[in-house]
Amino acid sequence: MNNKLLLRRSAVRLDQSGAHPIYQFSLRGDELLEIADISRIDRTSENILTGYQRPAVKKHIQEISDYLDGEEIIFPNSIILALSSSTKFKQSRGPRTNDGPGVTGTLEIQLPGVSGRKPGWIVDGQQRALAIAQSKKPHLPIPVNAFVTDDLEIQRDQFLRVNSAKPLPRGLVTELLPEVSLALPSRLAARRIPSLICSMLNDEKDSPFHKLIRRPSCSDEISKQALVADNSIINMIQESISSPTGCLFPYRNMATGETDCNAIYEIIAIYWKAVRQTFPNAWGVSPTKSRLLHGVGVRAMGRLMDKIMPYINISNRQSLVLVERELQIIAPICRWTEGTWDELSIEWNELQNVPRHIHLLSNFLIRYYVKSKTPKDLFTPENPTT
Repeated sequence: MNNKLLLRRSAVRLDQSGAHPIYQFSLRGDELLEIADISRIDRTSENILTGYQRPAVKKHIQEISDYLDGEEIIFPNSIILALSSSTKFKQSRGPRTNDGPGVTGTLEIQLPGVSGRKPGWIVDGQQRALAIAQSKKPHLPIPVNAFVTDDLEIQRDQFLRVNSAKPLPRGLVTELLPEVSLALPSRLAARRIPSLICSMLNDEKDSPFHKLIRRPSCSDEISKQALVADNSIINMIQESISSPTGCLFPYRNMATGETDCNAIYEIIAIYWKAVRQTFPNAWGVSPTKSRLLHGVGVRAMGRLMDKIMPYINISNRQSLVLVERELQIIAPICRWTEGTWDELSIEWNELQNVPRHIHLLSNFLIRYYVKSKTPKDLFTPENPTT
């Protein structure tokens, strides 16, 4: 191999597991972005999720860069890299090369050749890397921790774990979760299935939410058309799945963790198709002009879904009509685009996506719906909803 295409660095190898040892070494600031890319979250034309990094925060980058340009600096924060399998480690010879927990040697990183493809990806520290690149100290030595893998799933898994205690945008985390099949911390695992179903609702052409859900990977053009925040949908699903009174709860086996995602998708799709047909003037409208697809509307109607859908047989050809009939009960009291909500004394555009308003609107809709029903409506054999 051409030595000009190799970057050699003294390194310490830490064998935490057989598959992916950790390498500790240093790079100059100008070398960092020469060998490592920032894998931005995006979607291909085939709607396949790529990358995992959030957009750069220019103000934060400038603050770091200004600090690095100062006289007395301390910059111990390491950059975490994933290096391609072309990277090789050669252990040093001698009796004292492994006298501690690490093994010393030389790391050989293949530099971009004619193809220009970089051998590394930044898993953690993208803002720091960009700040270093634009600082006035390109030769500043930077501590690096790296592991070797070509597997994007492993990179995403490490990205989520490294950033799980940091204020990452929740939408970014939840969109990445369905792409990681490895074991995750319980609080992240709990959002994996809701996020997967959210993706199904956004991607499937027969879904009422087709291309209406705003996700971090959306381009600026698509984001303008996407009216519903993905967290509103995910929170609605997660609440129903995790609560014993939720209509989606029976479709998740708590003992095995198995979930019937297709059945959950069908229930949500049928219900929200009926919502769309019941409130056509409030559907597909910006949340500033309608509160139906606003966070407060999605969460409140989601809780009403838990009251209606247990009595709907989704395999019934008339299921959509039956759900519409149930929604007609609350239609007269809804003020999605104008007017004041009775009893709440709240103007339609004063409702906000905050716990208090979600609670007030949910209770109002459910209370009115339940009071308008009778036991006969719900439980008689003649009722085609059963």
